Amino acid sequence: MAMPPLLTLNNAVTVPQLGFGVYKVDADQAGKVIATAIQVGYRSIDTATLYGNEAEVGAAIRDSGVPREEFFVTTKLWNTDHGRDRALRAFDRSADALGLGQLDLYLIHWPQPRLDRYVETWRALGELQREERVRAIGVSNFGVTHLRRLLDETGVVPAVNQVELHPWLQQTELRAFHAEHGIATEAWAPLARGRLLGEGVITALAAKYGKTPAQLVLRWHLQLGTIAIPKSATPSRIRENFDVFDFELADDDLAALSELDNGTRTGLDPDTVG
Repeated sequence: MAMPPLLTLNNAVTVPQLGFGVYKVDADQAGKVIATAIQVGYRSIDTATLYGNEAEVGAAIRDSGVPREEFFVTTKLWNTDHGRDRALRAFDRSADALGLGQLDLYLIHWPQPRLDRYVETWRALGELQREERVRAIGVSNFGVTHLRRLLDETGVVPAVNQVELHPWLQQTELRAFHAEHGIATEAWAPLARGRLLGEGVITALAAKYGKTPAQLVLRWHLQLGTIAIPKSATPSRIRENFDVFDFELADDDLAALSELDNGTRTGLDPDTVG
């Protein structure tokens, strides 16, 4: 079974380049869905306090028979838990729910600029990393302005910034900032929630390579160098999304996909969340 390539984060921790997201996977479904994903080969699982399925994620991993050290588990701090003390308590709740011991990656879910507490929250995550309760820390939905402030006021560079990213929203400026500062780019909604899969360029290229449109887009992510976190609760699609390691897009096809960038978002803009 082919496995995803590993990317090395800025603190030498490695992460699979293709992970499995459980956004909107109900708790009563999560165990079965994650068990399928693990059987297919996924070893990176991405959850969050907001998703309400951390306990089920942890149980599925513990029950899988796969050694814990083979997994990379991410969860996130929700908007109501900004500030040092709230953040530390939120981490405790997530760690207890997951029941996996040391976590692999903990993210600030949104910067919450209107509350203006994300720098304080970021310092709290630094405490957790120094105490070795989590292997790597990062952020989600942060723009360049938010990232600059973290770097200027704390000097601690996030290992990851997880943002909406797909061929319609390629985040060129943000990815350039990431590359300059050693921050890994991680894509949520890597398939634009399925909305771009009927795009003519994508369907034509998928036919050329004998792959589905979803597989073609996920392959684009891999060659772009991003970490992709597709989500599905359908077993056939879980398998389909993992079957992307046996082909490679030509340079001219990558160029054609780069022309699809039109700024379309399928989620919220980070600057609107306060």
